Amino acid sequence: MTPPKTNGKAIASMVLGILSVMILYIGFILGILAIIFAALSFKELKRGYEQGKGMAIAGLVCGIIGVLLWGLILLFVVLAVAFFGSDIDSSTLYDVMSTVPRVKTA
Repeated sequence: MTPPKTNGKAIASMVLGILSVMILYIGFILGILAIIFAALSFKELKRGYEQGKGMAIAGLVCGIIGVLLWGLILLFVVLAVAFFGSDIDSSTLYDVMSTVPRVKTA
């Protein structure tokens, strides 16, 4: 008798969940995909004779952590730009750039 195969969506959920915590900028999207794949794999695991419940749980947990982590970072950046973005004066930037020595070209 052959052992039951591992659910592919559970594997995808775990991989996407781990990547969502580690990869910048697209980690939020990868986390959402990990949560979706985990939900789909839970439905398939209830019906069939496949393995992978632990991988689906790991993908779900990592996906949630990734979404929360990158969501909070995105919220922090948006709030920082909203509060401190208007304080930057364009003349200050011009003054800083005018002190940079010019390079002579041939």
